[in-house]
Parts: sequence; C-alpha cells; structure tokens
Amino acid sequence: MLWSSSPVLYFILASVHVTFAAKEIPKRRFKLTDDEASPAGLEPHDNLVERRRYGELEPGEPAAAFTVPTLNGDFVYRPGEPSWAGVSLVIHAFTNKSAFLECLWNSSASLASLVQELPTSTHLLFLSLDDSAATDALWMRERLLDAANKHGQKEVLSRLHVSPVPVFAVGNWIASVLYSWACKGHNCGLAQAVFTSEGWDVPVIAKRLDARYDWLSARWAQTRYKLKDAGDGCEPSSSVEGAVAWLSEGNCSFFTKVQNMVKSNASGVLVYALAGNSIQDMNCVDAECLTPLGLPAAMVHIQPAVGRALRSGLAVSVSFQTTPSPNFFIGIDQQGALAELGWFLYPSFSFVNWQAQWFDFSTALQLKLESPATVVTVFDKVQMQGDKGAVADVNMPPDLSTFDTLMLDASLSCPGSRDASCPKWDHTVQLFVCCDHLGPYCHVELGRWITAFRRRIGRWQTDVSPLLPVLDAGVCRFTMKTPPWAMPWMVSLNLRFSVANLTGEKLRPFRVMSLYDGGTFDKTYNLRYPSIKFPVPASAKKVELYAVITGHGSDDNGCGEFCVTSHHFLVNGVYNNTRSFDSAGSALGCTEHVKEGAVPNEHGTWLYGRGGWCDGLQVDPWRLDVTAQLDVSGQASNTVCYFGLFNGKDPDPTQQPGYIVMSSFLVFYK
Repeated sequence: MLWSSSPVLYFILASVHVTFAAKEIPKRRFKLTDDEASPAGLEPHDNLVERRRYGELEPGEPAAAFTVPTLNGDFVYRPGEPSWAGVSLVIHAFTNKSAFLECLWNSSASLASLVQELPTSTHLLFLSLDDSAATDALWMRERLLDAANKHGQKEVLSRLHVSPVPVFAVGNWIASVLYSWACKGHNCGLAQAVFTSEGWDVPVIAKRLDARYDWLSARWAQTRYKLKDAGDGCEPSSSVEGAVAWLSEGNCSFFTKVQNMVKSNASGVLVYALAGNSIQDMNCVDAECLTPLGLPAAMVHIQPAVGRALRSGLAVSVSFQTTPSPNFFIGIDQQGALAELGWFLYPSFSFVNWQAQWFDFSTALQLKLESPATVVTVFDKVQMQGDKGAVADVNMPPDLSTFDTLMLDASLSCPGSRDASCPKWDHTVQLFVCCDHLGPYCHVELGRWITAFRRRIGRWQTDVSPLLPVLDAGVCRFTMKTPPWAMPWMVSLNLRFSVANLTGEKLRPFRVMSLYDGGTFDKTYNLRYPSIKFPVPASAKKVELYAVITGHGSDDNGCGEFCVTSHHFLVNGVYNNTRSFDSAGSALGCTEHVKEGAVPNEHGTWLYGRGGWCDGLQVDPWRLDVTAQLDVSGQASNTVCYFGLFNGKDPDPTQQPGYIVMSSFLVFYK
C-alpha cells in the first residue's frame, strides 16, 4: 500500500461514477438471505428486517445472517448455527483517508498484539470503505501474513477474513450500520489539518494523527494558527513563538521536539513524515512521560506545497478539523447481538482484543447466572440519580439460614441505546442495606462498583456471602447511590441466594462485627483508628477478615487513585495482614481485568491501574481467614488495629489530599 503524500482536496465537483475492474472485484449477485426477506403485508419500519434495510439497528439487537466474498472464498455468518456457538465477530472497515487507521496498520506493535492476543473465540472480517478495496484487501492480507509469520501465529489466520468488496457494495446490513453509527472519536472520524496561504486557490487538506491522548492533554483550538518552519525541532527556535512549529520527523524523539517547542513558546507542533514514510503514533517513552508538556501536537504526511511556501517566505496558516465518518469497527457478540466497540484511545489492535475478551467474560457470566439459585429482584432498570439514588424495600427469603452463598448480580446501562447516552465520568456506586433501623447492621455497605466512562455495557456478579447475617429475615431497604451531581444510570440488581457447600460440614456466617472505615488520606489519617478489642464467640469455628477498600482523588503523589498504598490489619500485635495496590498508576493495569468484567474501550483513561478498583468493574471484597491468629477460647480478648501507608510511611501530602473509601468487618462462622 502506497500512502499518498499529495494534498487531499475535499470538494464535491460533480456526481461521482465509480467502476470496478472485473479482475479485481469478483462478480457476484447480492440478495437478502431467506431470514432477511420481509413477510408480505408489512410496511417499512414495522419490523426488524425493514429497520435493517434502513440502517436503524441499534446495539443489542440481533445481527442477521450474511455472506461476503473474501480473498479465500465466501465468508458466511449464520447466527444460531453450531459453528457460531460461542463465537464473536468484529467487523473492521478500513479507509485510506484516516491517519489513525494508517498508523494502526503500519504499527508493528499493533499487528503483533492482534496475532498474538486475539481470543480464539473471535473472528475478524476486514473490509474497505474506499473504491480501492481490492488493492486495500491485498495489502491488509500481506500485513496480516507478515505479522503472523513473524510471531509464529499462523493459526490465527484462519480467523482473519479479508474482503476485496468495498463496504458500499456488500449489499447487506453491514454498510447501513457502519454509516448510521457514524462518529468522530479516537477510533473513527477523519482528523485533518487545513493549510492556507496567499495565492492558493484552494486549501491543502491533509489527514492528521494527534499525539497520544495520555501524553499531551492539550488539544487544538478552533482557530487559525500561523505556521512556521523550525527544521527538525531538535533545538529550540525563537522563530516559532506564537505559531505552530512545522517540523520534520527524525533525528530526535517526539518528546524532545515538543519540549523544545515549549521552550520556544510555540502554540503547537505539527510533525510531518518524510516522503514514503507512514504516520506514526506520537508518544513519550519511559521517564519522558513524567514531564508534563501542555502543547497540542499532531503528525501529517509531508506537504510539498506547504514546504515551498514557507521556504519562499509566504505566510501559511493552519487550522484543525474532524470530519465525521462511518464507524470503523462494529461487533457481534457470542449471543448474536450487535455491539459498539467503544473508543480506541490510540492506534492499536489491542482494543479489538480487549473487547473480544469482554465478549468471552459476558458469555461466561451468562452461564454462571443459569446456575440454581433463589433470586430476589431489588432493581429492574431503575434510574439512579441525585441525593436519593435508587431505593427499594424488598422481602427477604423466610429462612436465610438455609443458604451459605449470596451473589450480587448487578448491571449498569444508560438512558439510550448508544454509548453516547452514557455519563462522561467514572463514579463510585455503593449499595447500602438496612433490615432493622435499630439494629447494628443498618446502613451497611453490601456492594461497590465503579461506573464506566461513557459505555453502556456492564454486568457483574460479586460474592458477598460473608455479609449474609446483615440481611435479617423480613423487609430490607436497599439504597444504591452514586454522587448526586452525576448523570443518571439505569441500574438492575438481583440477589442470588444458594448453597455452595452441598457435602461435608457447612460453615455459615452468623455474626458480623464492624471495624474501620476510611477518610482523608493525609498525615492525620492513621491517628483516627484506635485499636479494637473483641472476644471470639464460643460457638465460632472460623473468623474471617473482610474488607472493601478503594483509593480516590489525586494529591501531589497521585494518591489515592494512582499511587501505591498498603492497608494493614494488625491482629494481636503480631500478625500483619496487608492489602497492597501495587498496580496503581501502571499504564495498562486495568486492561488486565477485562477478563474479569472491566468494561473495555471506555471514553477516558480506563487503562491505568487504580488504587483497588478499575473503571467499569465491581470492587471485589478482600477476604482472609484469620482464625489461627486469634485466641478462640472465648475467655480472652483479641485486638485488631488498622493503618494505611504510602511508600511505607504515613501519608503526608502537601496539597489536595485524596481519600480512602473502606468498609471492613470481622465475620464469625459456625
């Protein structure tokens, strides 16, 4: 594939007539499959078939069967057939007009992630949006073959299908969904730089790729900038003050170029790839990333007309725009439902892999939810918002003592059918319960989750069995809350009571003793927690430490969201039981939890490791058997004390301290 470095002019001059050479595009007569045929007597828009034709399908609705020619024969998708049981499909539509996709396909790391990490349950179908689809298909297949051979992953090729037929000619619902789900985010939309100069009849418009989102937080303003040449940018240049610096690639790192232009008081950085080179993902490396640089930056192809004008002393201006495009990625999950793939925050096929992992998780969860249980519905798509949150009074099963397991089956969705209808930020969601207003367990936190950045998928099952004693028989009030200023979420929650231990001696929790909560993580944090004395009930056979701990906020050390903290429960002055959040602040810490239900491809920095949590995931309780650490005779008191540390010391931030949210208990079993 030769990437054009000539100016791209976007003008509609006349109607466009496109033809295809027979030797490039196989001749084929397309028709609706039998299951797409519209029953007689139905008007358009009256049924799912008609809505498929008119591009009105939404995420979550069933995908119809289809057939598409590929370079290796027909690709046939038939939902419901045995060959597609437990299999998901991702459809990718390529276009030469996108610098993001150019980088995605030219990045060795991106292709390596695809062939090495794509789950075996997932197939990919590659299409092109352009009339160069036949050439694009041959090029994509070559890139995939090279990557698979290089990394010894030839097996994956059987699940990668490349079609030479352009999207606008496939003759089925795929085109309508790609176009109706159009967007202008990080993984779709055509980002462009627009150059103008005196004497030019038309502007020069070039595709661009902005610098990595998590490195340079600054973004281009909706204005016209002056453009000034600063060579390769490997040294500061006074000539670019107040202008966007026009720099050639190479000779020093992207970080060095941007840092030098910050020193030069430039308004932004525009790096051009040299002739024959592809656009790259501009990013910092290792320790460079610790230095904040508040300057927008992007990469484009070399533009000869721009270079000539600058060398001639002509004034050149540049502005930045994003033109909406069809969606570049859509999915079909293992149940045959259409799915959005979310935001690709940088050009890597890893985002396809993460979504495929989530499809696997979702299917496994559905199987778990089919296991026998007594199910009590608390919320069924109830709106959660404001100070009140979602509230329900619910009758508990009459004899809870027959159960030893309690699972929370919780899901969060959005008011609309698309991710765009979801709240923009991540927030803590807490479930509180009160079964006796005068009892010791009123307003106990039963569960905790973190919302996803603008994604409508999310369902989790959380084991909170140790808290069974909190749910005294009778009517219990459940309150599910998030910060009152947050946009609304639709919540669903089922309590699943069951018996896990069907043989042998049963141990069931019969008493819960509250320990410590959290608070502001500053130098006074550990002064708030006195030692607690307690006896072990004579009937107790086991004692368990149970805690749900998360860190939030960001002081000068990134605490408590992005700093590594440790939380210690010292039993009888001897046994130090420690929970440490070692992955907090790591670049990809939360991607490792997609297989456990963390929602992938959110519209924010969901990838980073956090202090005990991830965006779009339940907070799993920390459980530890401490029976052997205690005097269980019932005649003596035991002690437990808690303290939290940052870098092995008491926290001591200089500004804006973060905070710890904690519920902790001792649970007694008999």
